[in-house]
Amino acid sequence: MSTPAETVSDRIVTALKRHQIDCFFGQSLPSSLVLACEAAGIKQISYRQENSGGAAADAYARISGRIGMVVAQNGPAATLLVAPMAEAKQAGTPLIAFVQEVETPTVDRNAFQELDHFALFTGVTKFCRRIDDPARVDDYIDMAITAATTGKPGPVVLLLPADILRGPAAKAPFARTAKLGHWPLDRPCATRSELKIAADLLAKAKAPIVIAGGGVHNSNASSTLMKLIDTVHLPVFTTNMGKGSVDETHPLSGGVQGALNGPASLARETQPMLDAADVVLLIGTRTNQNGTDNWKIYPQNARFIHIDIDPMEIGRTYEALRLQGDARETLEVLIEMMAQQDLTIRKAARPAIEAQISNAWAAFEVSRSKYYGSDESPIRPERVMAELQPLLTQKTIVVADASYSSMWTVGQLRIQAAGQRILTPRGLAGLGWGMPFGIGAATARPGASVVALVGDGGFAHNWAELETAVRHNIALVTIVLNNGILGFQKDAETVKFGKYTTSCHFKDVDHAAVARAVGMKAIRINNVNDIAPALKEALAAKAPRLIEIMTSPKAHPALSLFAGTLDK
Repeated sequence: MSTPAETVSDRIVTALKRHQIDCFFGQSLPSSLVLACEAAGIKQISYRQENSGGAAADAYARISGRIGMVVAQNGPAATLLVAPMAEAKQAGTPLIAFVQEVETPTVDRNAFQELDHFALFTGVTKFCRRIDDPARVDDYIDMAITAATTGKPGPVVLLLPADILRGPAAKAPFARTAKLGHWPLDRPCATRSELKIAADLLAKAKAPIVIAGGGVHNSNASSTLMKLIDTVHLPVFTTNMGKGSVDETHPLSGGVQGALNGPASLARETQPMLDAADVVLLIGTRTNQNGTDNWKIYPQNARFIHIDIDPMEIGRTYEALRLQGDARETLEVLIEMMAQQDLTIRKAARPAIEAQISNAWAAFEVSRSKYYGSDESPIRPERVMAELQPLLTQKTIVVADASYSSMWTVGQLRIQAAGQRILTPRGLAGLGWGMPFGIGAATARPGASVVALVGDGGFAHNWAELETAVRHNIALVTIVLNNGILGFQKDAETVKFGKYTTSCHFKDVDHAAVARAVGMKAIRINNVNDIAPALKEALAAKAPRLIEIMTSPKAHPALSLFAGTLDK
């Protein structure tokens, strides 16, 4: 019998294995490609909906350090990838999506589920192409992965006509052997002349501060950042997306700064340090609205230094000394230059800085203790976070949905090691991605303890993925904070309009029963004494678990938006 001819799908799989891609998120289509992947040992994690698959691929990339891969059918399935692609583009996460295209003889003839995919994906990707030439498969895959993993990372799409996929491969014009599936693929460094200026500014500043964003995680620069902090005696704060890049038990760490600066917040206690800053070193941050509390928390007269891989982010709002480059590489050279500086001023200032930060943490503990120490029912979310905190290790991954779930996570948990991962969908902050993020994170790091924190509103977007977790036996602990409302929507509308819409309240849903219906062990909790035992059992099980906790609809994170109205 003759050996079957190599198809374009086979050629794509050969390229994927060259780039060390060993799993992807899909739902059978494009069938020719999926069959070829599975035959070659590339594992499919089959989602129930494309939105979830894209979010899972995003979290997989963030945790694994490799490009995330998702596949989808043309037409309506492709449209459901738009939201996770947009999140990845804003957050800087490298994804590659393979989307089936209608067969080439049927293009522009209203074929079944035909859609202008170029128009669909243009605004939410870095690169979108169609593979029409069987000889150029490797060219396009390498171009796509290069686009995804260089500069500010982001999502890319390759469109695959079904007939081309099934058809024979052709000889490539040039051999390709490079492995490009890791990120950052390139690590450019800022110029030494500009770094010398930055070193002079930091050494001579009276009250410099550091703001670390999500780009520190993307660059795997946490340990390098901590070395700079210790060498130069600099107080450091993070954005929401930068959470985990800094050891928050370090005496120079002031935790998260941003919109979470209302009553009983850490940021309210540390704000005087930002007010007094004369030099602000920004690292891998977009200086976006939430991260700066409507661009209010940094002093107007400070001198800014900005390290970022994306040249367009430097000076977007705050004119800055431009240090365009990879965060880790640039910080390493900056540390080298700081060693040549006279750091007498900085060293002398350190004891007072450490005392101020220590006092801020202590004041924060006092102000929030009435919430995290509360035995009330429905349960305060702060109490849930307090019960979870001692169970976290340096290797625990915590993911959260958008809205209040993210805020409870970044505002209440204290990170104990630089580089620990806290994943939140803060690129666009779309709702419903908490559990899919958890699935992606757990897939990327088998054996790790992964906890997903979600609200009942966001959880309903994607609760079908409970079955995905059970089917693939994904060791994910999902905590559902069920307060029966769309919390942020209700509270924000109340503050802005004095009333709220009828969509803010839900009927009671037994989420634990939903989980049990698909074969997952689950529990519903009404008493604070049941939280810790349930968490311990779930984390020890190394299996999919759901813990539903009935929480207070009156509780809200310490957002500045609510200060003076809800916080009276």
